[in-house]
Amino acid sequence: AFELWDNHLRFDPRDPAWPLRDRFVLSNGHASMLQYALLHLFGFDLSLDDIARFRQLGSRTPGHPEYGETPGVELTTGPLGAGFAHGVGMALAARMTRSQFGGQVASGGADRDRPGAHFVYGFVGDGDLMEGVASEAASFAGAHALGNLIYVYDDNHITIAGGTAITFSESVPAR
Repeated sequence: AFELWDNHLRFDPRDPAWPLRDRFVLSNGHASMLQYALLHLFGFDLSLDDIARFRQLGSRTPGHPEYGETPGVELTTGPLGAGFAHGVGMALAARMTRSQFGGQVASGGADRDRPGAHFVYGFVGDGDLMEGVASEAASFAGAHALGNLIYVYDDNHITIAGGTAITFSESVPAR
């Protein structure tokens, strides 16, 4: 996560809504402390006192990231799989925006400074990918060649029900 934020993700902590920023989606929202720590480390308006109030009613660091509660949080991920699907929607919206401003995006070039040329990065876990909404969204993203969508898959073989072997046997990389 640190590598992604330090060397790949484009953002401005002084302007969390900067239109040309890359987007970050934490689909497995139960890992929200990871996102809060990164936001703090990279200069967003999130103090150590805010972090100390993690999962407290009314805090800026709720148990799952919530849009509008914490600077730098792009969306409320909700139930498992929903964050993944939202990320696909965000990537599609970027491509549609880019089509209105013309041109392809050259890797690392000046074209990245046009509206819609941003990337959507995210983290996704086993629980997310077990859900049908994630499967359908992945199929859509592949069918429409959304090359601006990059997910890191935390394949730790565990879900709330126990080991994935008891509930999830498909090959995620093959899908």
